[in-house]
Amino acid sequence: MPWRAVYALYAVVTFLLLGFAALFATLILPGVYRRRAAARATARAFLWLAGMPLTVRGMERLAPGQCVVVSNHASYLDGLVFTAALPARFSFVIKREMSAVPLAGLFLRRIGSEFVERFDRNRGAADARRVLRNAASGHSLVFFPEGTFTRTPGLLKFHTGAFVTAARAGCPVIPAVVRGTRAALPPTGALPRPGRIEVEILPPIHVQSQGEEEASSTSLRDRARQAILLALDEPDLTCSGDSALPPHKGPARSARASRS
Repeated sequence: MPWRAVYALYAVVTFLLLGFAALFATLILPGVYRRRAAARATARAFLWLAGMPLTVRGMERLAPGQCVVVSNHASYLDGLVFTAALPARFSFVIKREMSAVPLAGLFLRRIGSEFVERFDRNRGAADARRVLRNAASGHSLVFFPEGTFTRTPGLLKFHTGAFVTAARAGCPVIPAVVRGTRAALPPTGALPRPGRIEVEILPPIHVQSQGEEEASSTSLRDRARQAILLALDEPDLTCSGDSALPPHKGPARSARASRS
């Protein structure tokens, strides 16, 4: 059996064992912060055991107060990587379909994830209002504003949900870049492989025009996307012609993605 197949089997078994351990921990532990800490520990353990060492740069840019983190999206691994990288005060904004996935939906609810409807306008508006209320209460959130990823490297357009949330809450947007997950678990369906993964936290972007929500959210979106594009050093798929390529689709699309 080729080594890639042996490694893939090992990685899947390791993921399942640690995943069940994380689910059990979230079921018995009181308090969402303890549950998130358990999820963070098991995510870090998986990356280490799978030969995907994680480096996080710029953690000092995550101020103690409330913020909204936005990142590029390249692989199914991205959500797990940010679970390992970020402190327990962060919750993820996730497409509502994931809430119906057996075990995964239960786990995500137990760690306080925010589910957002993408297709039903009325329900989506209600979900957005709930996310905004939580943001106004001081919660820090994580979004993947592309909402999906493509089979080729590059940055897609950003949806505005994360930036409207930040503008209304009056909190900074903190761009982040994840590197290495596309190679470790390619969206083409190729077998996983070991390799280094890096998360870089970029300087925060603050709301400039408080009270002008649409202008503020648009400015935050454009400035955050430009910062990520420059740090990522990958093509801009909104102007390269590659944007016509279909996004990666599949039932297991990253649990952390949101198109709100």
